Amino acid sequence: MPRKKLQRFAELRNFNNVAENNQAQAKLKLRKFLAKNKDIILELACGKGEYALALAQKYQRKKIIGIDIQGERLWFGAKFAQENKINNVFFLREQIENLENYFTKNSISQIWITFPDPRPRKSQIKKRLTNPRFLKIYQNILKNKSTIHLKTDDDNFFAYSQQSVLDFSGKINEQITNLYKSRQIDETLKVQTYYEKTHLKKGKIIHYLEFSLK
Repeated sequence: MPRKKLQRFAELRNFNNVAENNQAQAKLKLRKFLAKNKDIILELACGKGEYALALAQKYQRKKIIGIDIQGERLWFGAKFAQENKINNVFFLREQIENLENYFTKNSISQIWITFPDPRPRKSQIKKRLTNPRFLKIYQNILKNKSTIHLKTDDDNFFAYSQQSVLDFSGKINEQITNLYKSRQIDETLKVQTYYEKTHLKKGKIIHYLEFSLK
């Protein structure tokens, strides 16, 4: 493993705005950060945390948590937050299927899923973040009438997600096939991650879906 990568992993373990699944005090660090805050927003598969950071700067009274299993990616977001004193954002290194180990029922206000791996093969369907097994987890931790926001460039994943939500008896609140061709979009939707910028340079169309599960 390259020296720089090893160094980042070492730094990550000591960041006060990061909890890792292999740390004994991970849940304690997370609880300390939340400090009974009732407005919690999650960004799932957050990568370098661009969206989590943008949400934290927009909603300064809310607590934002970026979640990803890739520690090296999280390092970038956590380092940026520390250097710029963004204190209402936290990063959790964990698998998405383990969310209920950290968040109680009806505790989350919003979920963002920005450019997740579309898992195109049929053998990967259960790993798609809008698969029913994940929707059930989200339903359990979300507050009543809370929303989930999805951005993707993948046509098949977008169509799959729409159908998955409907099959789950969820409600689609808004769907935009071509985000940047829409006349009016919320400023939050204009936030562009590294992956989104890459997709746009390739001429790909960005899709957006907002839905609720109860």
